[in-house]
Amino acid sequence: MRYLLLLAAILGANTEPTDKSATAQTAALYKNLKKLATKGYMFGHQDDLAYGVNWRYEAGRSDVKEVAGDYPAVYGWELGGLEAAQEKNIDGVPFKKMRQYIKEGYERGGVITISWHARSPYGAEKGAWDTTHGTVASILPGGNNHQLYKGWLNELAKFFLSLKGNKGEMIPVLFRPYHELTGNWFWWCRNACTTEQFKVLWRFTQYYLREEKKVHNLLYVYNTAGDFKTKDEFLERYPGDDAVDVISFDSYQYDDAAKSDWFVKNTNRQLQLMGEIAAEKNKLMAIGETGYEQIPFAGWWTETLAKAIGGHKISYVLVWRNHGYNEWMKKMHYYAPYKDQVSAADFVKFYQQENTLFEKDVAKERLYE
Repeated sequence: MRYLLLLAAILGANTEPTDKSATAQTAALYKNLKKLATKGYMFGHQDDLAYGVNWRYEAGRSDVKEVAGDYPAVYGWELGGLEAAQEKNIDGVPFKKMRQYIKEGYERGGVITISWHARSPYGAEKGAWDTTHGTVASILPGGNNHQLYKGWLNELAKFFLSLKGNKGEMIPVLFRPYHELTGNWFWWCRNACTTEQFKVLWRFTQYYLREEKKVHNLLYVYNTAGDFKTKDEFLERYPGDDAVDVISFDSYQYDDAAKSDWFVKNTNRQLQLMGEIAAEKNKLMAIGETGYEQIPFAGWWTETLAKAIGGHKISYVLVWRNHGYNEWMKKMHYYAPYKDQVSAADFVKFYQQENTLFEKDVAKERLYE
């Protein structure tokens, strides 16, 4: 019965995004993603085209493609640093290059999602990881940093409006601001602002981008941390059905996947809860971020991730970036396999599964028409 309810929601009559002035391509993407979720889920990778293990900024390269023979269906990007008018984001990717990579993925038929690790309005020292209580209150209307925040949104608007395809059309983006909002490590999380303050932050951000800056190529992704145990916890900071297009959460594997099935059971349980919410609210759902650093378990893709998702009708799953050796962490930092990595052969099996969708699969669906 629950499956039938979710299927009915996915195929429901309401196939319009929350932005009633959305561009034609954005509205088409939303409608087609609902259809696509009945066939399988898209695989995504953060910063896939910009760099990988032991390479950076080499045209046409992708660790995912070099293992599976196909690009990911979803490309994840990050805007942290744009609010300060910097040339590069917090991961060192020049925004000029990012704009080109976004266009390349879109023109091939892929889907774009963007997160935003905005710096604290009280200073750049801690970046997004400032947990000073009252930070959100300071940027809301009437707050002492409100004009600063509007300046940030002006920078975001310019970037979103600059994303154009070959025919001059706006490139649709799944915008995932204030991710992991139920955690306790960012200045927008529950330890640093009240539930109502967060909702006002979300709705003001959306209002300003839509109404003041006329940005209509965004689908909004509500994204919690992976710590919720009930539907009420997941929805505690939910800003409203009219303000969200996709619901999602982030969840990473930290224990030994070869010895523990905790990730499989926990992710499955959370997808069950989120699936019920998606059915009730007629929303798409996704795993916004996931992964297993260095993927030391050779069968992680088919024996862990695929089993964790199971038969749940999610839109996409995105694994984090392939940074390579991280000087600050003093270790390798990557979440997708590269050629000859221990899980590469299993990733090919994952790619070959009928319900995993990569770029060639979604290109056939003509998602923007």
